[in-house]
Amino acid sequence: MTRYAGRHRSPAAPAPEAARAHRHQAPPKRRVARPVVAAGLALGLGLTAIGYAAATGLGSGEAAFVVGDGLAAQTEELARTSVVDTAYRAAASVSRNERRTAIAAAGVATAQQVEAKAKIEAEKQAQALAEQQKRQAAEAARVQAIAAARDNPRAAARVLMADHGWTSDAQYNCLVNLWNGESAWRFTATNQSSGAYGIPQSLPGNKMAKFGNDWQTNPVTQMRWGLWYIEQSYGNPCNAWSFWLSKSPHWY
Repeated sequence: MTRYAGRHRSPAAPAPEAARAHRHQAPPKRRVARPVVAAGLALGLGLTAIGYAAATGLGSGEAAFVVGDGLAAQTEELARTSVVDTAYRAAASVSRNERRTAIAAAGVATAQQVEAKAKIEAEKQAQALAEQQKRQAAEAARVQAIAAARDNPRAAARVLMADHGWTSDAQYNCLVNLWNGESAWRFTATNQSSGAYGIPQSLPGNKMAKFGNDWQTNPVTQMRWGLWYIEQSYGNPCNAWSFWLSKSPHWY
């Protein structure tokens, strides 16, 4: 009699490859929950504390105190170290910035000092050059005035007066008036009654040889002697002019 399989027929045997794969499939790993790990660590610390307490003769309460005090001390030390390290790093950063700022400021100050020194030196050189040019111009004017003394004895007398320190207009005007009255500034002027000669009316005329043997023809020689005589006798031209005015007939 034929058996009815229907829905109750036996399942077909698995294929050999599937069976082998099923046999070698690794069992799933079991995950250990974090609370279990934490509990294990806590248990380990507790056992260690109990062992330490047993070895040192402490009770369970004292062991717990030792563990707690150690953790607190470590925590405090870590916090203190962190604060100190942070403060050191901040101070080092500030120090570096200050040093860079100081170096930069020193560089600017040095540059400004160099620039100021160079400016002062340039001003000194410009002033020295201006003074040199002024002296050269004065000397050139002096040489020119003396060379033209025959044509313009007054201009020559003005530059010669500077050798005696008489540079004011007042002293120059006194000299002009004095020698106007004596000779009208003529280097060949001769007083027929006394024999006085030249622009300053030297008496006798050969006294002027003190400043040169050309005293008869050179107005510069005559004026050098005349200015020397005024300084020796009266101190300056204005004193000589006042004395000349006080005499009648006039003389000095």
